[in-house]
Amino acid sequence: MALFAVLATQHPVGISADEFRRRLPEGFAYTRALVDKGIIKHSWIRVGASGGLLIYDVGSHEELLSLLYANPVSPHLEFEVIPLAQPAEFDPVAHEKAGTSAR
Repeated sequence: MALFAVLATQHPVGISADEFRRRLPEGFAYTRALVDKGIIKHSWIRVGASGGLLIYDVGSHEELLSLLYANPVSPHLEFEVIPLAQPAEFDPVAHEKAGTSAR
């Protein structure tokens, strides 16, 4: 599985701010369902900013993109996607034992 941090920022283009706020519960319900399924491991709302930070655990970046754009409010969000790696993946001792380089 692959971990991705996704910084989602509200960007309600093409609709009014009021309409965006009316649609938000659909987006929150979609996100909650992904949390309940274990796809989203962590979900935080950014204090003092519009949007959130979510940690997805998916099989591929294609799966991630599919999930992001299936959100009912995704046309009105901007996403910054950051691939993550477990610290053990950069453990030089483990790489030496495996005969590989950590670089």
